[in-house]
Amino acid sequence: MSQTARSVQQVSRPRGRPTGAEFVFTEEPVPVPRRGTALVENELLSVDPYMRENMDAGWDLSAPLEGRSIGRVTDSRTPGLEEGDLVFHRQGWRTHAVVSPEDVRVLPQTPGVPPETYLGILGGTGLTAYVALSRIARLAPGETVYISAAAGGVGSAAGQLARLMGAGRVVGSTGSPAKVRLLTGELGFDAAFDHREGRLAEQLAKAAPDGIDVYVDNVGGEHLEAAIGAMREFGRIAWCGAISQYDAAEPPPAPRNLFDLVERSVRLEGFLVRNHRDKQDELEQLLLPALASGAVTDRHTVTEGFDRIVDAFLGMLAGGNTGKATVRVVGS
Repeated sequence: MSQTARSVQQVSRPRGRPTGAEFVFTEEPVPVPRRGTALVENELLSVDPYMRENMDAGWDLSAPLEGRSIGRVTDSRTPGLEEGDLVFHRQGWRTHAVVSPEDVRVLPQTPGVPPETYLGILGGTGLTAYVALSRIARLAPGETVYISAAAGGVGSAAGQLARLMGAGRVVGSTGSPAKVRLLTGELGFDAAFDHREGRLAEQLAKAAPDGIDVYVDNVGGEHLEAAIGAMREFGRIAWCGAISQYDAAEPPPAPRNLFDLVERSVRLEGFLVRNHRDKQDELEQLLLPALASGAVTDRHTVTEGFDRIVDAFLGMLAGGNTGKATVRVVGS
C-alpha cells in the first residue's frame, strides 16, 4: 500500500464552465484509523453532473470533497469492518479515507456483478433513474418515455429500466451520431436523435409522433420546453438534472410553454435521490436477474489513474462519456 494519501480540493469558484484551474492535488501521510473506524484504500471513484452545482456553493474551498466511492478496508480498528471488505462510501476525490461502519455499505460479492456496478446502475446513478420512473413519474406499462442526456449514466439506466418496467416506447436524445447508434443498437431504445442536428421539438415529434407520457429530464432548458410540447394529457415529468444550464452566468428563462402543464394536466416534480434511498433493495431485486442474464448493460467510461480525475470530471461535463463516468485509482 502507498505511504502517501492524495486528494483533490477545490480552491476557487468557477465562472461559467470549469477549466480545471479550480482544483489542486494535495499529499499527506496515509492516515491511521482511530478506535471505532477503519482505513479504506479507494479503488473506484465516481464523477457526476451534480458535482458541478457543488462547485458553486455546495463544496467548501480548500477542504475534502464529497463523492461516491468504492474501496477496500486495509486497516480496521472496529468490529463492524474487516480487513479486505469492499465498501461503498462517500469520501471521494481521494486515494484513502477513514470511515466508520455506519457511514459505509459492505458490498456483496455477487457473481457476474463487478464492483463498479455499485457506482453505476446498482448505485446512485441507477437509483436516480429508478426513482424517476417508479416513484416520481409512476410509469405504467405501454406508456411512451422520453429521456434527455440518454447516453449518460442516469439516462442509459433510465432507458433500460423503462424497458424492464414495460414501457411501450422509449425515446432518447443525445449529443452525437455515435451515441444515437449506442442507444438504439445496444441499450434497447426504440428511437433516438442527436439534438445538435436540428430543431429539438421537431426531432422529438418525429421520434414520438403520438406524444409522450413520461419525461426524465437530465438537461432542462430547450429539452424541457420540447418535452412539455410533446406531453399527452396527464403526463408526468421527473426532473433530476439540468446540465444545459449549470454553467450559465444568469438563470435561463423559463420554458415558454409552461402553461401547457395546466392545459394538459401534466405534473412536473423535481427530486433528490438522497430522499429515496428506501428504494435501493427494490432496485436490486429488479436489476440483479437482468444483469445476470445480460438483459441490462451497465456501461462505464473508465478513466485510469487518480491523476486524471479532474480530466474525467471535465470530460463528463462536456459529454465525453457514455454510461457512467468512473475513475480507477490504481495507475496514478
